[in-house]
Amino acid sequence: MQHLLSLFDLSSGDLRSLLATAHVLKTRLAAGDRPPVLERRVLALLFEKPSLRTRVSFETGIAQLGGSSLFLGDDVGWGKRESASDFTQVLGQFVDAVVCRAKSHSKVEQLASYDSLPVINGLTDLCHPCQALADVMTIHGAFGTVSGKHLVFVGDGNNVAQSLALVCAMLDMRFTLSCPIGYEMDNGWLEKVFAHYPAAKISTVPDAQAAVSDADAIYTDVWTSMGQEAEMAERRKAFSAYQVNRHLMATAPSHARVLHCLPAVRGEEITDDVIDSNQSDVIQQAGNRMHAQKGLLVWLLNRTWIEQNVTDSAF
Repeated sequence: MQHLLSLFDLSSGDLRSLLATAHVLKTRLAAGDRPPVLERRVLALLFEKPSLRTRVSFETGIAQLGGSSLFLGDDVGWGKRESASDFTQVLGQFVDAVVCRAKSHSKVEQLASYDSLPVINGLTDLCHPCQALADVMTIHGAFGTVSGKHLVFVGDGNNVAQSLALVCAMLDMRFTLSCPIGYEMDNGWLEKVFAHYPAAKISTVPDAQAAVSDADAIYTDVWTSMGQEAEMAERRKAFSAYQVNRHLMATAPSHARVLHCLPAVRGEEITDDVIDSNQSDVIQQAGNRMHAQKGLLVWLLNRTWIEQNVTDSAF
């Protein structure tokens, strides 16, 4: 059974097929066409953490594809009222797939271990694969290609950064993380990326101005993620030189695009004049969450439709 716990679950060919499917569905939607590719399919959303973009984009996406969704909160008793095994196997009797947004990556791994239904990682502490899919769609939309493009992430080497490093390796892109010492990506994760993609172009550059000097896209995220609130003061001090502002943008190429996965703390990791500028693709990036995830859902649940309808090789 196919799951998407991280982008390591896909080959580069799988990824390109999924993104091409997303591109076709987005183009058809813009023309007013909503093919019922997943008619009568039911998607469950099992969330431990708050969400706007992940929840709404999946609920809207499955609806546009002809299916429906169920949001499952704490009241369903996941891991509380009954064993994880019973919970997951029973869920598999009712729905076609589940999106899990969990505090710990081990939770999505546990769900997938029973092979009762396809499991999609909607965000964990380790990685955020659905966000990375939308991000490369956004870069492709800006430049018409992703190959050879340089993505610079300014900030914490967090779950988003780790997924971006991997997706860049899969699509022949360059990835640079610019962060203070002590906030780099997980070594084990990077070792796995290089084991799968030995030619990956991934680097860490502490000097933010040097890092963005040849960037095609400049990406940032909050300095303090959910669950790290006790570290807020320490993190604000550590990242004070890593704000994406007009001074940093002045050292980057004029064509560089600005990305942020949202929600943003305006005035902290990014300033209003940058996130609202003509170089910002942040809103389009958020919109691409739905398009990318529609491609993912079809790739997981109706690959025959892709074989018959997707000939786009843009990725």
